Amino acid sequence: MSKRVLTTESGAPVADNQNSATAGVGGPLLLQDQHLLEKLARFNRERIPERVVHARGSGAYGYFEVTDDVTDYTYADFLNSVGKRTEVFLRFSTVADNLGGADAVRDPRGFALKFYTEEGNYDLVGNNTPVFFIKDPLKFPDFIHSQKRDPFTGKQEPENVWDFWAHAPEATHQITWLMGDRGIPASYRHMNGYGSHTYQWTNEQGEAFFVKYHFKTNQGVRSLSAEQGAELAGKDANSHQTDLLQAIERGVNPSWTVHVQLMPAADAADYRFNPFDLTKVWPHKDYPLQRVGRLVLDRNPENVFAEVEQAAFSPNNFVPGIGPSPDKMLQGRLFAYADAHRYRLGVNHTQLAVNAPKAVADGANNYGRDGVMAANAYARSRKNYEPNSFDGPVETGRPLAAPLAVNGHTGTHEAPAHTKDDDFFQAGELYRLMSEDEKGRLVANIAGGLSQVSRDDIVEKNLAHFHAADADYGKRVEDAVRALRED
Repeated sequence: MSKRVLTTESGAPVADNQNSATAGVGGPLLLQDQHLLEKLARFNRERIPERVVHARGSGAYGYFEVTDDVTDYTYADFLNSVGKRTEVFLRFSTVADNLGGADAVRDPRGFALKFYTEEGNYDLVGNNTPVFFIKDPLKFPDFIHSQKRDPFTGKQEPENVWDFWAHAPEATHQITWLMGDRGIPASYRHMNGYGSHTYQWTNEQGEAFFVKYHFKTNQGVRSLSAEQGAELAGKDANSHQTDLLQAIERGVNPSWTVHVQLMPAADAADYRFNPFDLTKVWPHKDYPLQRVGRLVLDRNPENVFAEVEQAAFSPNNFVPGIGPSPDKMLQGRLFAYADAHRYRLGVNHTQLAVNAPKAVADGANNYGRDGVMAANAYARSRKNYEPNSFDGPVETGRPLAAPLAVNGHTGTHEAPAHTKDDDFFQAGELYRLMSEDEKGRLVANIAGGLSQVSRDDIVEKNLAHFHAADADYGKRVEDAVRALRED
C-alpha cells in the first residue's frame, strides 16, 4: 500500500524533509528553500493569544436530555419535550493561572456549556460556584490584575490579592466558598456547575421568569485539601485533564442533573435583596430547585487546540425563549466575551467547527462577509445586503425573550437598595452551615494567605469583613493570622 505524499501548504510534494537546502555541501542555507521557510514560519505561529482568564482548560462533547416538562416557563425549542436530546460541548477551566498552570489549585472553575440547538447555539457561561467576587463589570479588569502574576515579581502576590479584597467587601461570600473545602475540586467530574448569573426565561404567553441554573454532579462532590492539592499538582500538573480524558475513554461518562430556580419577574422588584447581584444566592426555601434534565459527556475532542482552545463561548448567544436579566456582571459579559474571541481567534471564529451552529447546514444565515480566515464565501447569486428582493434570509419580528423594563436617568448608579441588601450576611450563613472541621480548614486557608500581607491596614480591612459576616468567623481568622505573623 503506497503512503501518502508529504506536501507543502500549497500542496506541492516535499522531496526532502530531513535536510535544508544549502549553498554546497556544508554551506549556508538558501533563502529559496520554500519548504524550510514555510515550516519555520508556521511553527512560529502555532500559538494564538491565550485567554486572559480561563486559559487552562479541558473539554468534552456530550448531550443534554430533558427529563421534566418546563414548557410553562420557556418556549425554548431544545426544552420543549421530555426525552429530547441536544448535542453539547463543555469546557472546564481554572480562572487565574496561565495556560501552563496546574489543574489541582485553589481557584474557581469555569463551566462553559455550548448547546447546539435547532434554533442556533445557546452558550451558558458559568462557574463551579454560584456566586462571584464582584458585582459590577467595571471592576473586572482590576480584580483579574490583582489575581494574576505581578508585573514585577512575575508571580501571584498575596499582597495584591488581599489588598483588592480589602476594598471589595462584596467578595466575602465568594472568598468563603473559595477558601472552604470545595476550593480545590478532586476532578472536573466531581464538582457542581452553576450558571451563576441570573437569566430570563419567557413562555408562549409572554410571561417572564428569572432563572438560575444548577448542575449537580452525579459522581458526588469530592475535593482536595490544600496539602493534597499541592502534592497532586506537583505529581501531575494535568491531573484534571488526565482524569476527564481517561474516564470518557473507559466509557465512564460523567453526568450532572440539571436544576433551575425560577422567580416570576414580578417578584424581583420587592425581593429582600437584589436578585441580580452576582455575589448572592437565592435561598432554596424561597425558590426551590426544579429538575430540568441531565447532562452527559461521552466523547473526547480529537484535537485539544482545535476544539478546546478555539472553543468560543459568549453569554449573548441566546435562543428564542431565553434572554438576559439586569444582572450588571452579565450585561458586561455580553460584550466582553464575544470581543475577546474576535481578538484571539478573529472575526470568523464562529465558522470553526467547534463553534459553528448546527441549526443550518452551511453556517449562520446572515450578511456578515469577508475578514481574516473567511471560510463561507458568498455564492454569486447571493445578495450581501438586507432587505433584498432575492430570497435572502429575513428577520422574524419575534424577540427572543420578554423586554426588560427601564426607567430613570442615565448615569453611574449604584445598584438599587433592597431591604436586606448586605455584603456579609450570606457569607456568614455559609460559614454557619460548616462543621467544626470545615471551619478549621477554611480559617487556615484564609490565614495562610492573609498572614503574608505586609501592611497592617490591609490585614485589618479584611478582618473586618470576616467579623461582619460572623463574630466567631472573624475572631478565628484574626487569631490565626496573628499567630502566623508572630512566628
